[in-house]
Amino acid sequence: MTLDIKLTSSVNDFDLNIDLSLNTSKVTAIFGPSGSGKTSLLRAIAGLGNRKNASISFNGEVWQNHSADNRVFVPSYKRKLAYVFQEPSLFEHLSVMVNIEYGAKRVSADQEGISPEEAIESLSLAKLLQRDVNTLSGGERQRVAIARALCSKPRVLLMDEPLAALDDASKKEILKMLVTLRHQLNIPIIYVSHSIDEVARLADDVVLLERGSVVTSGSVQSILTQLDLSLAHDSDAESIVDAVVAAHDDEFGLTYLDSKVGRFSVLRREFGQGEKVRVMVSAKDVSVTLNRQRDTSILNIFPAVITEVKEAGPSHVTLKLDANEVVVLASVTKKSAAIMRLEVGTSVYLQAKSVALL
Repeated sequence: MTLDIKLTSSVNDFDLNIDLSLNTSKVTAIFGPSGSGKTSLLRAIAGLGNRKNASISFNGEVWQNHSADNRVFVPSYKRKLAYVFQEPSLFEHLSVMVNIEYGAKRVSADQEGISPEEAIESLSLAKLLQRDVNTLSGGERQRVAIARALCSKPRVLLMDEPLAALDDASKKEILKMLVTLRHQLNIPIIYVSHSIDEVARLADDVVLLERGSVVTSGSVQSILTQLDLSLAHDSDAESIVDAVVAAHDDEFGLTYLDSKVGRFSVLRREFGQGEKVRVMVSAKDVSVTLNRQRDTSILNIFPAVITEVKEAGPSHVTLKLDANEVVVLASVTKKSAAIMRLEVGTSVYLQAKSVALL
């Protein structure tokens, strides 16, 4: 099932030219720099503004069509979606509980979706329910806004940089909650962001926008590791590996994760055995050797083959490694690459000095 979007418009010298088909069973991140058209795309999906030259359909249901012989425009409220803005739009004179209940009152009790009780628990709002929203911190207000949106049981959840205005502590707290909710919700989520960290943790698929056009789209793993994109060469270049919690090691305080790459060792985290997780490996934390090192403190060492080598500035190159059909990036100096004769087809061992469990 898909959300199909075709947009062609020009407003104030900004051209928007979009042709997309999004998988509605996944979380899709709309990613790109400021001014790339992310919010314009999201507002068009929401029906906020009747754009000309637009065609939008959700799972075969036409929401907008401006062809000459079949003009259709379904208003926002009939699309049955929820929109979480960068700045929470709450009812200032009402309590947290009443704000949350407002979303639930607009749908029938038997409609499939998350309940107010579930939203309150997932977003840790139980202690705030009787507070007036104008007494809340920015992070607390945004958690209430997300809960209210979820309680409206939307067919699509749209989120427009919901963490951008928050401090780092609030961002980390809410991001962790969203990662958990991602697995609980059975609705498509379209998440706008210019934060690669948020995208890596939340998204299944990524649409990369620049200057109002789609540069590329695909799985988060493939987009982050395409060497023809700047994402694979900047200081935050990273790879995402899907894994499953295999076991915990109480003696050494470690958690073991099984993946196609191999078994990762990470600092112990309280995940259940068999739980699906993501491992984020930063390119700058990956080194390579031609032979497996025995006397080393690095625990995560896996065989791989170099599939691509690309310059990443005056002193470094980025290696694209195939580790049992999983792509992992490594950033090494040009001198090291020359001394070791690292080239396409070379068999190596990748050494991940540190990894992050998402």
